[in-house]
Amino acid sequence: MIVTFEKEYLRSLYENGRCYDKKHRYQPDIVRRYQKAINFLKCASSIEALWLVRSLNYEVLGGDKAGLSSVRVNDQYRIEFSVKLNDNEPMLTVCNVIELSNHYK
Repeated sequence: MIVTFEKEYLRSLYENGRCYDKKHRYQPDIVRRYQKAINFLKCASSIEALWLVRSLNYEVLGGDKAGLSSVRVNDQYRIEFSVKLNDNEPMLTVCNVIELSNHYK
């Protein structure tokens, strides 16, 4: 899949392992697991392949977050993203990472 980032801090967190603003600071273990989850998303051949990786706990969200999907970073954090299929090539999936959120806030 092709992974894009909606917010710059998400890209910085993945590429550099840290964010330069004070609002989005995470523990090193969370950053490492976030990078690992993004790598799983990039390597997945299709969205259905995420079901096979049980540690991700892939789920399609409902309610006020309908249209989004999520994978777990750990018990507390998850990555929320939207999935779009490209019309030109049916196998190409664009995954737009929306947020690294605290699940229990």
